[in-house]
Amino acid sequence: MQRTIVVALGGNSITRAGQRGSIEEQYSNLQQTSDQLAELLASGNRIVITHGNGPQVGNLLLASELAKDAVPPLPLDICGAATQGYMGYMLQKTLANCLRRAGLKHNITTVVTQVVVDGDDPAFKNPTKPIGPFYNSSEAERLRGEKGWVMVEDSGRGYRRLVPSPKPVIIQQARIIRSMLNAGEIVIAVGGGGIPGIRRKDQSLQSVEAVIDKDYASSRLAIEIDADVLLILTAVEKVFRDFGLPSQKGLDHLKLAEANELLREGQFGIGSMEPKIQAAVNFLQERDGEVIITLPEKVSKALQGKTGTRITR
Repeated sequence: MQRTIVVALGGNSITRAGQRGSIEEQYSNLQQTSDQLAELLASGNRIVITHGNGPQVGNLLLASELAKDAVPPLPLDICGAATQGYMGYMLQKTLANCLRRAGLKHNITTVVTQVVVDGDDPAFKNPTKPIGPFYNSSEAERLRGEKGWVMVEDSGRGYRRLVPSPKPVIIQQARIIRSMLNAGEIVIAVGGGGIPGIRRKDQSLQSVEAVIDKDYASSRLAIEIDADVLLILTAVEKVFRDFGLPSQKGLDHLKLAEANELLREGQFGIGSMEPKIQAAVNFLQERDGEVIITLPEKVSKALQGKTGTRITR
């Protein structure tokens, strides 16, 4: 039976630790990811692919800062849109070429995606997401005064800007994405969590300087397009309880109630596995589907129930 699958690619699928993030490196990483996803893409299921863009947005903000005396700097929403566009292009080209080599034809299209957030979200009063380049103390003080930015020292490397990370409420292009899936397209969407905006009284969208967690946005998209599976690809084969301790244990299957309990216990790293489990919970609270968390190279086995962590109601 044909299923709708949202595939959330981890950041290491595109830029890996220790790399400069050159276009050549990104293409090489994407080729490996494409080879790993080829069987899934050729399966006849309806596929949406999401991805992170943290390093790419950071590089674009740095380039904008270095060139600020020659060209006007780019705001955060424009950096998000730009990276969604060029990363989507790289993904769709690499994936399509991979399928063609296998004798298959699929249209793969990128949708630059906006995401509605709540203007009263508590995150706006407590920015937590570091973005952009490092500044010295005098530059940080100037930016606090001139732009009202929240600046914090980062591990002795300098000062960085913090922006809010609100929860996604509505995926603006969900209806379009659903229509494309119905037409047989493979869709790339919600890159980097999408571009956050607040709905005004006149129904227009006002972009805000914020970053949405990619896994939360992928989960929200999966809900709105009635996906059957949320497939979260990351740097580990499965989720662990007591990770890094002698008592650590790989988790093959979790029920929704168990996942909630482990979250309450603080079992998962705030900046790593915790948002993935919370995204799974969010999805399963609204959809009777399944969430699978695993490595990109283990996709086929994970979908067959042979590895990875499966979370269900």
